[in-house]
Amino acid sequence: MKYYKTGEFAKMSNLSIRTIRYYDKIGLLKPSQIADNGYRLYSDKDFIKLQKILSLKYLGFSLDDIFSMTINDSYLTLQESLSLQKKMIDQKIEHLQNIKESLEKTEELITRSQNIDWKAILDNINFNTMEKDLIEQYKNSTNIDIRIKLHEKYSMNPIHWFEWMFSQYEIKDKMKVLEIGCGNGEIWQRNTVPNIDLVLSDISQGMLEDAKSNLKDIKNIDYQCFDCHHIPYDDCSFDIIIANHVLFYVQDIHQVLKEIDRVLKPNGIFYCSTYGCQHMKEITDLVKEFDPKITLSNIKLYDIFGLENGKNILQDYFHHIELRRHDDYLLVDHADDIINYILSCHGNQSDYILKDYQSFKNYMNRKVHKELRITKDAGMFICRK
Repeated sequence: MKYYKTGEFAKMSNLSIRTIRYYDKIGLLKPSQIADNGYRLYSDKDFIKLQKILSLKYLGFSLDDIFSMTINDSYLTLQESLSLQKKMIDQKIEHLQNIKESLEKTEELITRSQNIDWKAILDNINFNTMEKDLIEQYKNSTNIDIRIKLHEKYSMNPIHWFEWMFSQYEIKDKMKVLEIGCGNGEIWQRNTVPNIDLVLSDISQGMLEDAKSNLKDIKNIDYQCFDCHHIPYDDCSFDIIIANHVLFYVQDIHQVLKEIDRVLKPNGIFYCSTYGCQHMKEITDLVKEFDPKITLSNIKLYDIFGLENGKNILQDYFHHIELRRHDDYLLVDHADDIINYILSCHGNQSDYILKDYQSFKNYMNRKVHKELRITKDAGMFICRK
């Protein structure tokens, strides 16, 4: 691998040495190596990261946002990174088009009305919300991708989680099926979809756009953006309803289950997957040992709806409930993949890890010296109405 001194790196990237040094100082772009004589040496991989930093900068993101959006990029190939950036640009174009439409509507309001309704105008111009949504969509999509890839790369069960789940579904031709919280549609990408009337729903429009893109070759899919606390369908509409790792995120689980019960046909089946209390426990132990103040999740999701308490929660709505577990574990031999996973979690880990990222990386390299076994504790409830 070829290395470049700071001046060479700056010249080749058409940036000032001062800019490269500043990116180094704030931890945004560290050199791959520091030579014995103190020279900071950059590699071709650093050019790849710099290209993405500049691309996101031109898209209008702050350096703080770019830092959080590129810290766990080591899992991406160059092609994947470019593909992700193109998707970001498409979303940015869509957001800018929405802003333009907001301005046009505002102009119409002012033209039509002598009495200006400032609340209506300000409600119409939601630039900040659009920008925040774009960043959140990027982070959510990236974080989901990171977690999926860790399991794909290191799971020891040859039957993939999404394939295993799909094999449990009793889906027949002509059925009407609803998935709540479909995310990027991963489960339907990996399996042959029968001739059914399929509705994929999510509370995030961005996630639905990802699903549409991933499933563009599959016909007869209806994409709907709604909050599952109020499902916009008539009573007894669906033969099967699926909620894959969703119920522990909702605000009122009983309201959601009432809605599912309402729109599910008599003898219909509800499939809902979740975790148990031992899931990925070794990773939690690792970060707690590094800093006891780190919490990978603000709440323990399995306490809200997990393998241990799920049946008690579901039994008020379904007469027959069966729990099936997916037998699996991870054997991880690269610390970077665990670091990426940790940074993709929903807790406060970034506040502590990114302050001294190199120390955390050194700590993880010591801990994952050869191989780390990680418990997987996940399964599915099959609920019959």
